[in-house]
Amino acid sequence: MDRISENNQTRLTFSDIDLAKQLFGEYNSNLQRIADAIDVSINARGNTVFIQGDSIAASLAKNVLNQLYGLLENGYPIYPNDVDYAVRILSEDDRTKLKDLFLDTVYVTSKKRSVIPKSRAQKEYIDAIRVSDMVFGIGPAGTGKTYLAMAMAVAALSKGEVNRIILTRPAVEAGEALGFLPGGLAEKVDPYLRPLYDALHDMMRFEKVSNLIDQGVIEVAPLAFMRGRTLNDSFIILDEAQNTTSEQMKMFLTRLGFSSKAVITGDITQIDLPVEKPSGLVEAKNILQGIEGIKIIFFSKKDVVRHGLVQTIIKAYEDLDASKNK
Repeated sequence: MDRISENNQTRLTFSDIDLAKQLFGEYNSNLQRIADAIDVSINARGNTVFIQGDSIAASLAKNVLNQLYGLLENGYPIYPNDVDYAVRILSEDDRTKLKDLFLDTVYVTSKKRSVIPKSRAQKEYIDAIRVSDMVFGIGPAGTGKTYLAMAMAVAALSKGEVNRIILTRPAVEAGEALGFLPGGLAEKVDPYLRPLYDALHDMMRFEKVSNLIDQGVIEVAPLAFMRGRTLNDSFIILDEAQNTTSEQMKMFLTRLGFSSKAVITGDITQIDLPVEKPSGLVEAKNILQGIEGIKIIFFSKKDVVRHGLVQTIIKAYEDLDASKNK
């Protein structure tokens, strides 16, 4: 790969013209995405690009292009979202190696698809789940906390590392006052567990999920149903944990049995508990840090991987909260 800088213009020549075309995108659309995001000018001629702009911005663009090209060399196809993630990740830390993120694949074999981390925090989260028996993922919506945990759970089940998956969350704003809702028990709790089913169905065929639930291999239940149990050979995910009380969190954490792994996710900025009831997630975060076998991974709005507007919305609400606290 040839690099020459002349008159504030950086030239990059890529050795494989076919990979260069994939990198540039249809009608050079990927180059335009990078140029717009970084505020530089990028023009292509054959398998060579010419970058013009501020030296720092041009250096960032060069880094993005070089690393994306490296992914293509390793057989990883580049999509527009990958370009956006690459720009964002390398803008935050230009020492990041995209290969460490994008080539770290969680294979969800039941659907012959894969899930990959899209930020440094997501990579740390996946690594923590691999090596630790208990992992907390704390951060705003859209950062992949539950989705990645679900992918790791399905992968573990597929490889025979666990015998079952247990998915739980506190129901009805942690009060679990199900008696006030119409219908039978299943109808009462279903709305609160629906997001967990949605994540499952995104990774496994509907029929497969239904069969595994019928067999007891996958269990989706309100947190109250965990009381008094010892969960062995299981991958357990507690979602929306910010809405657990201190007592509920202690109860859940002490359910962990032999050959099991627990992942606890939540957003401590979205607590629905009454003011007089402290969040069990906040308390656990404060008292469990530093304990061997437990990892706590923090996500921020920078790790949001949903629609681009979600990141902007989170920032707007953070600004509103900051203005109220002045």
